[in-house]
Amino acid sequence: MKKRTLAAAALLAITTSLAACSADSGSGNNNEKLTIGIIGISSDAAIQTAIDEGYFKEEGLEVETTVVANPPAGIAAAQSGQLDVAYTPSIPLLNALSQGIKLSVIAAADGYAEGAVDSMESDSVDDTGLYIQPDSGISRARDLAGKKIAVPARKAQIEVTVADMVEKDGGNPESINWMVLDPASSLQSLQQGRVDAAGLVAPFTNNAKSEGMELLGSPGVEFFEDGAVGLWVAGAGQVSGDGERMAAFQRAIYKANAYANENMEEMKSKAAEITGIDLETIKNGADSYWPTEVDIADLQRVDAKLAKLGYLKQEVGLDESLIFESE
Repeated sequence: MKKRTLAAAALLAITTSLAACSADSGSGNNNEKLTIGIIGISSDAAIQTAIDEGYFKEEGLEVETTVVANPPAGIAAAQSGQLDVAYTPSIPLLNALSQGIKLSVIAAADGYAEGAVDSMESDSVDDTGLYIQPDSGISRARDLAGKKIAVPARKAQIEVTVADMVEKDGGNPESINWMVLDPASSLQSLQQGRVDAAGLVAPFTNNAKSEGMELLGSPGVEFFEDGAVGLWVAGAGQVSGDGERMAAFQRAIYKANAYANENMEEMKSKAAEITGIDLETIKNGADSYWPTEVDIADLQRVDAKLAKLGYLKQEVGLDESLIFESE
């Protein structure tokens, strides 16, 4: 697999000249090469599988992956045509759509299996966790009202999903003092009592458990419930002129997703290679899941929650036209 890294600044600089350049080299020239934006997470094991098993080659595609700084940068590059397809979770997608950015969902990248939210061991299906000290006096989500909670970024997925936990339990998320800290600093601040709770992602969830912190809840699966969360998206303009290649990508990735769900140990080995996290840590973390379809109802549910919590001024309003359908 070929890899190259694009500077975040270049990805975010959507200018007229950049758009013109992408139009000259874009998808309307019968070029079978496809450039895919990834962010280097465990669920990228499926797209690696599509390459390794020759699923893209079977569809006549030559795939090059590009590591982008974050999902918004990938969205910007996909919308401008710098990338053919990019990875994004549904929350950044909805934020982009609310700002008038035209995108199409090509396929599911990752998510939760049906019934995952009812799992007795939620940390086995959710790679995010909200941790507290065992002697904190906090026993449920609504107790976090007015507390200090560490998150990796403001108004992003961890904050949104934790706010939803608090609101559903009768607390006021607007009273929370959100503190932006990197995961290692979040855990250290929790241990030292500088924050009351920390929203963490794997592998820092494993570190928190091993150091005696208590899991208060699994905000990801509690918020999304089931279905696709991570998505492969493309600029709507790209899709309208390039349906054949998008359909080929969709077929290949769904074949890889199905394979991935049936070969979890192999996927964990791939995830260790992709992320640089040791295999034992990957094995002790949550299992990834790769849906083989996108149900608009799952995205509509997230849209409604974001509006209810105040992260969107109003619902974007989604219908089936958002999801690419091959003919």
